[in-house]
Amino acid sequence: MRILLVGAGGVGSAAVSIAARRSFFETMVVADHDPARAARAVAGHGDRFVAATVDASSADAVTALCREHRITHVLNAVDPRFVMPIFDGAFAAGTDYLDMAMSLSRPHPERPYAEPGVKLGDEQFAVSARWADAGRLALCGIGVEPGLSDVFARYAADELFTEIDEIGVRDGANLTVAGYGFAPSFSIWTTIEECLNPPVIWEADRGWFTTEPFSEPEVFDFPAGIGPVECVNVEHEEVLLIPRWVSAKRVTFKYGLGAEFIEVLRTLHKLGLDSTAPVRVRGVDVSPRDLVAAALPDPATLGDRMSGKTCAGTWVTGTGPDGRPRRVYLYHVVDNEWSMAEYGHQAVVWQTAVNPVVALELLATGAWSGAGVLGPEALPPTPFLDLLAGYGSPWGMEER
Repeated sequence: MRILLVGAGGVGSAAVSIAARRSFFETMVVADHDPARAARAVAGHGDRFVAATVDASSADAVTALCREHRITHVLNAVDPRFVMPIFDGAFAAGTDYLDMAMSLSRPHPERPYAEPGVKLGDEQFAVSARWADAGRLALCGIGVEPGLSDVFARYAADELFTEIDEIGVRDGANLTVAGYGFAPSFSIWTTIEECLNPPVIWEADRGWFTTEPFSEPEVFDFPAGIGPVECVNVEHEEVLLIPRWVSAKRVTFKYGLGAEFIEVLRTLHKLGLDSTAPVRVRGVDVSPRDLVAAALPDPATLGDRMSGKTCAGTWVTGTGPDGRPRRVYLYHVVDNEWSMAEYGHQAVVWQTAVNPVVALELLATGAWSGAGVLGPEALPPTPFLDLLAGYGSPWGMEER
């Protein structure tokens, strides 16, 4: 296996540190628009890792780099605006492809808070037959959320329930960052995109529909000492992925943002600072959202100031094998103190990065295989969960 990792930011750099301890691949080329960042990501990890420069907005550039290094698998670790050129570049090069976020949505032009327009992943699913006919796999949404959360959904359907009422992904944390009034632990560009777009909900008798951002608040009690956190509806790939392969009456995604974070996002939206359309400032075209991202600290650099834990998980309700009602929360917790001490990367980016590396190892060994555009739910969950534990990061389950 020869891997091209596109993006040497927080998640990409963490993926390098994780993969460096595994032997399943021959070479990993780590490419970024910033050659210095790519060089830092591979430094000290041995001669299996090669730094390169790439324009992630150019499918031709991705294809050329794949051919130069005889790449077999492309792992996309940049923000979702670059999904389609990397996805198309991988296909043209004849490689398999993995990402952690899918192609972007576009709200319905007349009824954005009732009907979906272009949904997350629609552009990729539209060409699934082409990938299948070529015998190539595009494994999409294989980070932590989406990714591990989807694996949990499939595991629950296979092993824990005979009928599922709701699959609800619930994400919460008690992370704090010392010295900053506002410092997101993940890409603010991506956070704005998923939090301010109309959230999507799936219901079996209705299909996909949308609602208002931050709707249906609920307090969810997270494990490992995190405790109760208010969670709200947010647009996320799981709602678009899970119903394609797992039978459930309802699928939702709720994020524990907190009142302050929600107010900041609402203010950015009121001011137009969430927009990606460039505006002219003193003779220079600037995207307001890019400006916001540039003004905030890089999440990858915050690990030594962070404390606390982050939890990703899937809440499933329905009927168990014994015919009785069942409620289960399957989850994965990462303590920032542990991830920094063990890998030198903060908890949120490490938790995201470990899952595509596990998936790549399963593909290398043949435990996972497939063709077409697939989500994690399309593949057997037990090998993934077993190997995740083998990476020293076990998952948990609570009956509630």
